[in-house]
Amino acid sequence: MNLDHRDHALLKLLQADSRISNADLAAQVGMSASACWRRVKALEDAGIIDRYGAILNPQAAGLHFQAIVHVQLARHSEDDLTAFIRGVETRHEVVECYATTGQSDYQMRVLCRDLDAYNAFLETFLFRLPAVASAQTNVVLREIKKNTGIGF
Repeated sequence: MNLDHRDHALLKLLQADSRISNADLAAQVGMSASACWRRVKALEDAGIIDRYGAILNPQAAGLHFQAIVHVQLARHSEDDLTAFIRGVETRHEVVECYATTGQSDYQMRVLCRDLDAYNAFLETFLFRLPAVASAQTNVVLREIKKNTGIGF
């Protein structure tokens, strides 16, 4: 699907406020409500709009510890990789995880209540996975830029 200027405008507005009414959305991009609804539906059907949701403030939710964890695997067998990925997918502390190039095999962003909760995460989960050789933790001191949307 090729995106035009109206698609970009719709996506920008929806990323800023996914609860915006279709009527308001249509008015802001200069479209009829029915044409706007069809365009948004097409963006959803094409998979460009993946989902809708609320963006939470971790600090306000009591999650005061944030880290970027660089994980190196000792073994890369299919079973070990599957166990690692399934395990990561089930842990609420892991909010993002990426397979990457470079020294580490995976980069994870982890949110916890505090340092003790993070230590428990390491000891009871991460270090018990057979494939994990090591994990290096970079504690996030402050956020410089955090953008959940895609710019156009």
